[in-house]
Amino acid sequence: MARKSTIDKDLKRVVQLEKATVKVSQNKINLGFSVLFLIGVLIFATFQTTGLEGSAILIVAAIIGGYMALNIGANDVANNVGPAVGSKAITLFGALLIAAVFEAAGAIIAGGDVVTTISKNIIDPNTVSDKDTFIWAMMAALLAAAIWVNLATYVGAPVSTTHAVVGGVLGAGVAAAGIAAVNWPVMAKIAASWVISPVMGGLIAAGFLSFAKYFILYRDDKITAARRWVPVLVSILASAFSIYLVMKGLKRVWKPEPYMIALIGAFAFAIAYVLVRPAVAKAAATMPNRRKSVSDLFTIPLICAAALLSFAHGANDVANAVGPLAAIVSAVTAGTVAAKVTLPIWVLVVGAIGISIGLFLFGPKVIEIVGEKITKLNRVRAFCIALSAAITVIIASTLGLPVSSTHIAVGAVFGVGFLREFLANKNKPIAEAISYSEASGGPVSWEETPLSIAKNEKKEKKARKRKLVRRRHLTTIVAAWVITVPAAAILSGLIFLGLRELF
Repeated sequence: MARKSTIDKDLKRVVQLEKATVKVSQNKINLGFSVLFLIGVLIFATFQTTGLEGSAILIVAAIIGGYMALNIGANDVANNVGPAVGSKAITLFGALLIAAVFEAAGAIIAGGDVVTTISKNIIDPNTVSDKDTFIWAMMAALLAAAIWVNLATYVGAPVSTTHAVVGGVLGAGVAAAGIAAVNWPVMAKIAASWVISPVMGGLIAAGFLSFAKYFILYRDDKITAARRWVPVLVSILASAFSIYLVMKGLKRVWKPEPYMIALIGAFAFAIAYVLVRPAVAKAAATMPNRRKSVSDLFTIPLICAAALLSFAHGANDVANAVGPLAAIVSAVTAGTVAAKVTLPIWVLVVGAIGISIGLFLFGPKVIEIVGEKITKLNRVRAFCIALSAAITVIIASTLGLPVSSTHIAVGAVFGVGFLREFLANKNKPIAEAISYSEASGGPVSWEETPLSIAKNEKKEKKARKRKLVRRRHLTTIVAAWVITVPAAAILSGLIFLGLRELF
């Protein structure tokens, strides 16, 4: 027996060593493909800037922009598809393919042709009117943001790339023009979003999950309840995403009036309900009365939600992220510093392709953390997270609150996890008491069970408490969120000062 145990341990070590070797080899291959992409960006930018004065600066800036795009794909995009992958609604490869296609489509089709040169207007452009100073400031901001997101991906923390760019612009702007150049009210709103985004996302996701549990999953006849409520929930999702796409995904190319947005949402709800209700009834007719059956009904809506989230993210956030690159291109070619500039199509192409490549090469790590590591997700929980992401953005945009889609999505995952934990611990003592009474033939009354003796003892209570959210990931992610802007700002300021000394 001892010999067999030793052999088993040796085999386990061999397997672990093989896995580690494969992982290291894969990392090297991924790094190699990243370098090839950046070389491709160099060649592409060279063709695009041939004959232009300052082409060398544009080529370097394009390479940094490509590096930033890789990091957006590796980190930010994972939030859109992580819950769908974690709930097994779609495979990892399928999610990567959908996200890559729809992110690129969103960036190119609806990314718009005009962006603000200084992200979120946190720095007054008039204070950085010198062309050369402005170019180095934007170069430093872009590089600092890319490095920070890269570090966050390495430690497995999903962060807001927009906040990283904000921090980069802030640091470079302060280094270039001083603290007086900062628009502090705007910065205060951005800081507030660190709390607003995850809390709002978590509460809305937990609210919808509570609804699904009490009106569907906790019912004796789950299938009948599902036939009644699943079409309603899916229709709410369709309505929310229609409004979300109009308000955020298409805002750079189309800005309808509020009444038109409301009509679009109502129309989407009605169409979805008419289509989904008979489909759910047909599918439910042959399903056993189990929770898993209800969960399966959300598979297609989840896949659609992942695609739409990716499209909206590509349209809304990619242009913000490559804004500094567009600003550099404008400053070099036009010779002036402008508050808003035309976004060249080749810059969007670099961003869109870079995001797709970064997603395929490095995205699985953050996707796994968001979809599987924080808390266990099934399709009902993942559906509530997707629905929360859309509704939270709609509410925040209507109220004029700056929010991060990354913080919303991850906050929704935590909200779902903590609700599960609360319900599990709330019901556990009663379940244990009943189980003890039935097994011992003793009383069923809570007051008369041995558990009641220890219920007020802190140690016993803590020992009984189930933790369905991994605290390690909570600590890492919250810490990364809090320091993203200041860390990117400090890094950007140092890079700017270094560039100014060298050139």
